[in-house]
Amino acid sequence: MCFMTVLVMLVTRVTRLSVVLAAAGAVFAGAQAAHAAPGPAASTAPAASAAGEPAEVGVVGRGSVQATPDLMRVNVGVELRRDKAGAAFAAVKEGAAKLTDALLAAGVAPRDVRTNDLSLGAEYQKYPKLVGYRASQGMEALVRDLSKADAVIDAVAAAGEEVRLSGVSFEISRSQALLKEARAAAYRDAQAKAEQYAALTGRRVGRVMKLEEEGDSGPPRFTMAEKSSISPGQGTVTIIVRAIYELV
Repeated sequence: MCFMTVLVMLVTRVTRLSVVLAAAGAVFAGAQAAHAAPGPAASTAPAASAAGEPAEVGVVGRGSVQATPDLMRVNVGVELRRDKAGAAFAAVKEGAAKLTDALLAAGVAPRDVRTNDLSLGAEYQKYPKLVGYRASQGMEALVRDLSKADAVIDAVAAAGEEVRLSGVSFEISRSQALLKEARAAAYRDAQAKAEQYAALTGRRVGRVMKLEEEGDSGPPRFTMAEKSSISPGQGTVTIIVRAIYELV
């Protein structure tokens, strides 16, 4: 084999190797470019549905109104035991009538006295040994003039040994008006908090998305003052609301 032939063969092989290397480089570069290019799944932009959702802020509002009760509710009753069922029932009716007369004489209106419990049952020392029959009648009296509170309590205490005083509570006659005032105060409190958060985030308060009242909104009750058994003291009506506002 002559020198020229060997030289041609070497050049041919080098050329082929260069072509292969160039092709491999192109494939590698293409793979790198494809890997670096962001596809739809690798996007960091928010989804269209998330971008369309309004910004919201949730707050809790509290409203309180103080008031002095003007009503007193007294729970009283008669409880006794007799040897016979008929005697027990007759005696409890007589005692309840006497107690009612005492309440009326102390200034309670007839429409404000009502029976709320009546029971009659046998009592046993150890079954089947019967020791008698127990009867009871519970009553509730509403005192609308608190200046008569002392007289009513004294009348109950003097109505007999078998009379029971089971509780005193205070109320207000304008309870619904107080609840409305407390609701308005709670809403204003929630609105003020939402506006503060909106200002902190550079937004404005939009519409109310949700509004809920927490707890029981029934007629408010007031407990007795500690220093006197029949002093109404002062109570607080409180309303709590949870609100969600749109931020625009």
